Order: sequence, then C-alpha cells, then structure tokens
Amino acid sequence: MKFYVSMFFQYLSQYMKTRLEYRTDSLVEIVSDLLYQAVNLTFILVVFGHTQVLSGWSRDEIIFIYGFFLVPYSLFSAFFNIWDFNERYIVKGEMDRILTRPLHSLYQVLLERIEVESLFGVITGFVIMIYAGRSLDLQLHWYDPFIFVVMVIGGMLIYGGILIMLASIGFWSDARTDIMPMVYNIGNYGRYPVDIYNRIIRFILTWVLPFAFVGVYPSAYFLGRTEWYGYAFLTPVMGIVFFMLSVWIWNKGVRRYRGAGN
Repeated sequence: MKFYVSMFFQYLSQYMKTRLEYRTDSLVEIVSDLLYQAVNLTFILVVFGHTQVLSGWSRDEIIFIYGFFLVPYSLFSAFFNIWDFNERYIVKGEMDRILTRPLHSLYQVLLERIEVESLFGVITGFVIMIYAGRSLDLQLHWYDPFIFVVMVIGGMLIYGGILIMLASIGFWSDARTDIMPMVYNIGNYGRYPVDIYNRIIRFILTWVLPFAFVGVYPSAYFLGRTEWYGYAFLTPVMGIVFFMLSVWIWNKGVRRYRGAGN
C-alpha cells in the first residue's frame, strides 16, 4: 500500500510539472469547466422561471442536488479520466507498455490520466450547496460531514466503476464505438429527481446505470426527504459493488489481451 501511495504522489508531481509548462491551457480548461457548470445551473433557473415546483421538488432543492452532484462528479473527472482508453491503449498499443511495469494495470492507466483541474468543480459544488442550503434553512448534525464524505466517495466509485466497465470493452473489441458519450449523457439525468421520469428510466438510473446514487438519492438525505433515505444509504454499497465488479471485468480483459500486434 505504501508503494502505491508513493507512486500516486510521484505521478501527481510529474503531472503538475507538465501543467505548469502550459499554464494558459490549464487556465482555459478551468474556465471552460466553470462555464459548463454555469450553463447547467442557468438551465435549472430557466426551468423554474416557468414553474415553482417540479414533481414536488422546489427550485432550491434541485439546485442543492446539482451542487452535490458536482462534488463526486468532479472527483471522478479528476481521477477516472480514461475516456480515450480504447483508442490510446488498445488501438495504439500503449497497453503493452503498461503491462511491463510492476503496478496494477488499471492503477497505472488512471494515474496517467489524472486531471487535477477538474477538482475546481468540487469548490463550485460546495458553493452551490451552501447557497441552496441557506435558502432552504437546512440544519446539519455533527455526523453529517462524515456521511457526506462516505456518500461522495460512493458516488465517485459508481461513476468510476461504470466508466471502467465501458473501457474494458476494448479488451474484447478494439473498434471505436459511441457508447461512452451515450452513457455520459445518461449520467446527466442523475442530477435531477428521479420521480420526474417514467418507471423505465427510473429503474435504469437506479439499478442498471445507477447515476441517481451520484446526485439525487444522497442529496435526499441532507434535504430531509425521508421517503428516499433507504436509497440514500445504499449509495456507498452501490459504489463498492460497481467498482469491484468493474475491477473484476478489467482483470478478465487484461488476461484476454494479447498485444497490439494480434
């Protein structure tokens, strides 16, 4: 474990050195992320410009959900940035290089794709939650920060597990597919209350692609929505299950991998 932790900081150090060489690019990426988040927040405000309540949820509650969603999503974007795994590591053969090193292959791939700039979304999420929380006059208990951390980690692992599963498809098929962008778009539904969707979409967002556990379900606990508490406390369980399943699929894919030349 000590070796893996030290390697994390080694990779992080090299990443920071690289980004400092191109500071303007880093700044542009940060500004782009902030603008993207501002557009999403504006969309929520526009929707509530025409209605006061959406399926029993107020504007400030949905803003809070969006702020919460940004925290695990930003952590996921920073440490699970392997959207181009198929093209870079399978098609171009860089997986051969990964397999010659004494580190778990998935850990190496994740370390190579760290994107620290995405962590600014965590700050944005906190700001949005504080704003919405004050408007809603939310009262927190002393143990709520610990529950918050557990649920954020669970949401991050759900997102990361799903992405790893999709990336693992490359071990069986090196053909470029559009499945990742499609799933990414589905993930955006997790930042809105699931009861605004029909039963099929609600089922998918809960048990098939459980993005609802990234935003709305854990947020429901802090919003005092007792009818969703059962789902809220399933968040870390779903995160562990999906992440462990993704690692298992990855390992099976690695054992099947025969190199770029075959």
